[in-house]
Amino acid sequence: MSDVCKEAEEFISDLVNEAGFEVEISSEFTDEGCVIDFSGDDAGMMLSENGELLDAFETILFQVYGRELDREHRFVCDAEGFRKTRTSELHAMAKFAAKNVRDKGVPFTFGVLNSTERRIIHLTLSEEEDLETESVGQGRERRLQVRLK
Repeated sequence: MSDVCKEAEEFISDLVNEAGFEVEISSEFTDEGCVIDFSGDDAGMMLSENGELLDAFETILFQVYGRELDREHRFVCDAEGFRKTRTSELHAMAKFAAKNVRDKGVPFTFGVLNSTERRIIHLTLSEEEDLETESVGQGRERRLQVRLK
């Protein structure tokens, strides 16, 4: 798996260099999958529009190398610790939603989240015996809902 990660690192490095970005690329294979980190002068540009460029790089990498990864692994692109911070926020949001559902007894529906963000919340609440999570809706209208079992 680390070979795929190295190939993906080289591919993205070539792509961002051709695009004129001044960034350094490094990669590491973890339990989550292939984590590719952007650092340098233009790393902050990767965070525009709530990390939309990072999401785009993840999509490209999955399209090119996705078949070479096990199903439980993903490509994760990060810059300046953005993904780690966002993951912490999502864990806190999941706990808030769980408390809200338990206290009020009504389902809690999140706003717009991308598929990776929905997955993080699903996994965060997967061990809760009294709660269930489900993605509802289609396309851009897809939302994550937490409710009592």
